[in-house]
Amino acid sequence: MQMINDDNWVLSVGTFLPMLGVLVLLVTPKANEAAIKMVALVTSIATVAVGAFTLFSFDFGKAGSMQFVAQTEWIPVIKSTYYIGLDGISLPLYLLSMVVTLLVVIYSLDHIPSPGNPKAFFSLMLILQTGMAGTFIAQDLILFFVFFEIVLLPMYFMIGVWGGENRQYASLKFFLYTMFGSALMLVAFLAMFFKTGAESFAIPYLVENGAGIAKNAQVWIFAGMFVGFAVKVPMFPFHTWLPDAHTQAPTQGSVILAAILLKLGTYGFVRIAIPMLPDAAIEWAPWIGGLAVIGIIYGAFGCLAQTDMKRLIAFSSVAHMGFVMLGISTLTPFGVNAAVFGMVAHGLITGMLFFIAGSVKERYHTLEISKLGGMLTQVPRLGWILGLCTMASLGLPGLAGFWGEFPAILAAYNPAAGLNVTVYRTYMVIAALGTVLAAAYLLWLYQRTAFGTPKGDDHHEMKDVNTYEWVAWLPMLIAIVVLGVVPNLLFSVIDPAVQETLRAFGG
Repeated sequence: MQMINDDNWVLSVGTFLPMLGVLVLLVTPKANEAAIKMVALVTSIATVAVGAFTLFSFDFGKAGSMQFVAQTEWIPVIKSTYYIGLDGISLPLYLLSMVVTLLVVIYSLDHIPSPGNPKAFFSLMLILQTGMAGTFIAQDLILFFVFFEIVLLPMYFMIGVWGGENRQYASLKFFLYTMFGSALMLVAFLAMFFKTGAESFAIPYLVENGAGIAKNAQVWIFAGMFVGFAVKVPMFPFHTWLPDAHTQAPTQGSVILAAILLKLGTYGFVRIAIPMLPDAAIEWAPWIGGLAVIGIIYGAFGCLAQTDMKRLIAFSSVAHMGFVMLGISTLTPFGVNAAVFGMVAHGLITGMLFFIAGSVKERYHTLEISKLGGMLTQVPRLGWILGLCTMASLGLPGLAGFWGEFPAILAAYNPAAGLNVTVYRTYMVIAALGTVLAAAYLLWLYQRTAFGTPKGDDHHEMKDVNTYEWVAWLPMLIAIVVLGVVPNLLFSVIDPAVQETLRAFGG
């Protein structure tokens, strides 16, 4: 076994450093808010610094293979090991989780939601960071499951304590849905373990040996994994918890949920379900593709029916994640590349939209679209930023959203061998219609909120984007533009790992 040594310490430090911040917060007096905020900020900056070191140490010429691998005994009685590693698929998501957490912490320095208590709030945020980062580096199914579940409790409390009027209902719904999916996923993991000879929970081992499982057994094991990951994405019809959770969650919770947590499900499909169970993946792929395009259309119509800005953005996530799942369902390198790019792009764009929604709520004291208007007159910088993010979300060429959606639609034209070409080309047409609907609801939102005359007469001294908001938002805005103009920055990293992952399908 490869123990943790001088060469491979970096992932463990990057993942567990936030927990050190939590320990410091626990001994920091609750009344000392300045110290609490400083500890959270310093911890987040230190974590991003470790992430930056990881990025600069990463061998991009070998992005298809696992790097910084560490493996040591963990729970020998069940043959589970502490086994971690990073490749071209997990690297962007791992770094995104660190950067988004830092930006949320910066935003929170000036925006602690009611009822306050920054000590508990920042502690939960840092625990979330450990769970998210750990999920993307885990190379053992039990370790993956532990990290996957760590994020559940902090998000439950974040919604339930700092959320809106119906926060308790929303948090409970989120918890129950996710727990139900996780239970079935754990059963599938155990079935995978026993069907491969009960030798190891290591993901590379199971990928090598999973193809030998009988096809019928593969299909049923995949079904368990499908439900667990689909609830997290969330795919239609497992999506109903998401609009409630987003609507009631504080701004910070919504940003983390949209930017990172939804990606845990799609990442699970790419890293675990599809490479481990190739025969089942081919059987399930048309159904996944079908539910993906239903989600695209349903999410779009759901958006058109909304009167609340935050709930509209939440429904747009259902549609956008439909494009990601369509790309994955093609089982081609082209489609999965688009899907992974789409995960990162959605994280940046929709995370920004929730940031903006939080700042709009703070200024206008409402998110009812009918009560908003005239943002370009009253708060022009906020109005222009909303405009940029709206254009990115509808997939305008030159912005990051385009490279997640357009290639995913295009990939459906020529799916992997063994998949029905006619069915997938039908999916392609339906998904293309979804982009038209996206333009409709996003332009409608922007027209109603940014243009026209300001509603009411009590907003004449409204402040525009402040320093904390600029610092939190600017990195994401720059990334949206840069990845839109130079998408190969990301594709060149993702592609070798995708090719390796899809070897069973001719990747």
